Amino acid sequence: MIRVAVYDDNKARRESLQAFIAMSPELEEAGVYENCAGIQQHIQESKPDIILMDIEMPEVNGLEGVKQVKQQYPEIKIIMQTAFDDDDKIFAALQAGAEGYILKSASVIQIAQSIDDVMKGGAAMTPSIALKVMRYFGQQKTSSAVDYNLSPKENEVLKHLATGVSYKMIADHCGITYETVRSHMKKIYEKLHVASMTEAVAKAINQKIVS
Repeated sequence: MIRVAVYDDNKARRESLQAFIAMSPELEEAGVYENCAGIQQHIQESKPDIILMDIEMPEVNGLEGVKQVKQQYPEIKIIMQTAFDDDDKIFAALQAGAEGYILKSASVIQIAQSIDDVMKGGAAMTPSIALKVMRYFGQQKTSSAVDYNLSPKENEVLKHLATGVSYKMIADHCGITYETVRSHMKKIYEKLHVASMTEAVAKAINQKIVS
């Protein structure tokens, strides 16, 4: 079972996510909170595997919550959820260590897929957010490409990853299995010397590994 904690100041949203978790056979609720005040104590008590985190909350917001969690519990996965794909907040959240960033308009199927992707080492980004990430890192390119000795298939997988698609969609695009995608991703992480999808995409585009 994957233990999921929810942080959102909107009561209706909290109840909706609670219902979604309750109806999902592979998920278990690990606490529902209206802001990040006391988040470290919450984690000690509820021990979540993943957090669905709103950004705009009173007292202690989601960005500060991510920083506090990642400083003490780097193994806990975090997916940011917001109503707006604001550039500054996207990059602040990803730089703080969040594994994903999806819009609140995402369907329950998309949320479930995002949780699955993140728990399996991937990331979660809605297409509009993935495009902003690509544009941002595209503006930060260095003057020369760096060769990390990626195989043609690893390079193809990395290019798809940079567009923000899920592992399942990468498998469909490349004509390979889901597990093969995971295997390629493990090798990509090793060759690029990174530990997360965000780092891999940033390095790939910044150093012109993909374009």
